[in-house]
Amino acid sequence: MADAAGRLTKLAEEVLGAPLPVRIRAWDRSESGPPGAPTLVIRHRRALRRMLFRPGELGLARAWVAGDLDIEGDFYAALDLLAGLIWERPGSPGPQRAAVLRALARPEMRAAARQLLTLAGAPVPPAPPAEEVRRRRGPLHTLRRDKEAISHHYDVGNDFYALVLGPSMVYSCAYWGTADQGVATLEDAQRGKLDLICRKLGLQEGMRLLDVGCGWGSMVLHAAREYGVRAVGITLSEEQATFARKRVAEAGLADRIEIRVQDYREVHDEPFDAISSVGMAEHVGRTQYAEYAGALYSLLKPGGRLLNHQIARRPVVDEEAYHVDEFIDRYVFPDGELAPLGRTVGQLEEAGFEVRDVEAIREHYARTLRQWVVNLEQHWEQAARLTSPGRARVWRLYMAASALSFERNRIGVNQVLAVKTPDGGDSGLPLRTRTWSA
Repeated sequence: MADAAGRLTKLAEEVLGAPLPVRIRAWDRSESGPPGAPTLVIRHRRALRRMLFRPGELGLARAWVAGDLDIEGDFYAALDLLAGLIWERPGSPGPQRAAVLRALARPEMRAAARQLLTLAGAPVPPAPPAEEVRRRRGPLHTLRRDKEAISHHYDVGNDFYALVLGPSMVYSCAYWGTADQGVATLEDAQRGKLDLICRKLGLQEGMRLLDVGCGWGSMVLHAAREYGVRAVGITLSEEQATFARKRVAEAGLADRIEIRVQDYREVHDEPFDAISSVGMAEHVGRTQYAEYAGALYSLLKPGGRLLNHQIARRPVVDEEAYHVDEFIDRYVFPDGELAPLGRTVGQLEEAGFEVRDVEAIREHYARTLRQWVVNLEQHWEQAARLTSPGRARVWRLYMAASALSFERNRIGVNQVLAVKTPDGGDSGLPLRTRTWSA
């Protein structure tokens, strides 16, 4: 078993048909690969079994979450180098699971496959880590299934999220600027994002705001405190709702803000003057998006505005072939789906909205995610105690990988301002909207 790293490097390059861009350190302390490159540390042969029984993204993810696999050196550089191997995106150069299986099945690769099996040890697939979602009940995007999916991601402890997000408790893209602009910290940038949304919505004293996917209440608190609105915040997370209600009470705003555990499909006390939906629409799903857009349209007064802040993916040639990354689906956002910006705008228009402004802010999200990773790494031991070591590893991987995806323009995030324009055609917006005055 000596020099396991060398043997693994050779086998990997045979399967990939290209040099391995990282070093490997194996469980026997052997090392192989380009000097100075980030190091993929295979702590246990069990990692190989995970990858053999599930070649591609999911096997690697399971090994990572279980702690059988680690990275030493520049974490972002390593993920960038391995991006084609870890994430299976339609149209990406990385090997898909089927491609890996086909490569191992070629006659000239059978000896390599046997060597890999020998290195892996016992021919039994390890159980997936406890953090993985396995059983899902009912059809996709029913009320019950959506609530369970949201609970998986958000009900992991408010104290854990406080470590990662910081005092703002805002779990969406911040809006960065310079120190001269008063945006020197993550808290400044999150406050700036909340205020930007309020100004885009044209909020004024006495208006009624619905915040769809209100999280821990930061948006409704800012809108009520700074703009004098009455606000309803809805979430499917019991833990978020409990935390948000406590914040509302402590701020003395219980007479202006109501926090509900409620699905957007269950809201029937319209009309609202404005609706914010920030980082929530990614959970809706393509089959439900038309219903989502229609529901928000029906909840608004004529002339009311919607601010839809949503992550978008790049379009692909065959949209029907699009699939969610297995790691994200099993460990991060079960049943979540991303859509191209054009599809989102089109469906909002089909629901009756007049789309008046689209602001792309993907670079802002990359910077936000990197700051969240810093927060997590600085509080690593506490974060692992509050959840589990595996859960902390999930968050570190998904946030760092997402930061790179935003930086490389693989995904983006956009604020879409839409109006329920009355029949007379008066949108109520100023001629130059980018000043965002009321």
